[in-house]
Amino acid sequence: MKDFKKYYRVPAEPDILYQALTNANTIRLWTGEEAIMEEIPGTIFSLWDGSITGINIEFAPSQKIVQHWDFGDQETPSVVTIKLHPDKKGLTSLEITQTNIPDEDFENIANGWTDIYISSLIDFYKE
Repeated sequence: MKDFKKYYRVPAEPDILYQALTNANTIRLWTGEEAIMEEIPGTIFSLWDGSITGINIEFAPSQKIVQHWDFGDQETPSVVTIKLHPDKKGLTSLEITQTNIPDEDFENIANGWTDIYISSLIDFYKE
């Protein structure tokens, strides 16, 4: 199992970005795919029309999201923590940490964070 951690700069303020990550309708706008999301711990979520699924664990509005992501019948959940840090320019430093990624999935997951997930957010908020 491997862990992933990376920081990204997204051109939106933390409260706006937080809504984009927790509101199913907004998620559909920036992903272009169906999404199921409720800002309630213990609920099931689904992103990119089921490509990413799991359970919501914790929410701290405009600051943090914690989720368990599914990898089939894996015993130890993969925990994703998204932290939003404001910066002086009105942007957000987005800290992504994901633990317990199966070795065989690590490269795809790491690339997916940058090339799909984060790039979609950045494109959505570009002026």
